[in-house]
Amino acid sequence: MATNWRISSFNGALLAAYFIPTWTIVAFKIMVSPIHALFERPNIAVGLFISDHLQLAATGTVRVAWLLALGKLTVVAFFAVFVILLTRASIRKTGGSDEALAMALAIGSVISFASMVMASQVGETAALRLHATELLMLLGTGIVLLVERPAQPQAESAAIADDLSLQQSQFLEHR
Repeated sequence: MATNWRISSFNGALLAAYFIPTWTIVAFKIMVSPIHALFERPNIAVGLFISDHLQLAATGTVRVAWLLALGKLTVVAFFAVFVILLTRASIRKTGGSDEALAMALAIGSVISFASMVMASQVGETAALRLHATELLMLLGTGIVLLVERPAQPQAESAAIADDLSLQQSQFLEHR
């Protein structure tokens, strides 16, 4: 069973194990208390950029915080769908879960890249390192997903046909 895991599937499962709990907690904190959670460690760069450069009112800041939470929950949802699709071996072997992983990687990369740019603009080095690390993890998995091809069903059918012909020849020999 361990031999039918593709590298991108395994890497995506590891990413899901990090992003699902982390970004869910951050998003729910933003939903409960948008202004306070926007200025906590994972979102400090976005909060400072909004307050310093965009100069939004409180309602505008709350709306941006909720949009950030919605984006993070969207990434979490795609990672969750990806993990659910991984449970079926036939889907995992053929790469049927790659679409959900690709959407999670694309949206998550945009959020991490934007957060990284905002962190560099406001001078938050710890937030810059966090978002750069998340972005590199997402881009690395995206590159593996692009390079790795799904298993070819023709090879499996040829192996099954060879096994059947071998069984038939053995059956005929014993008759």
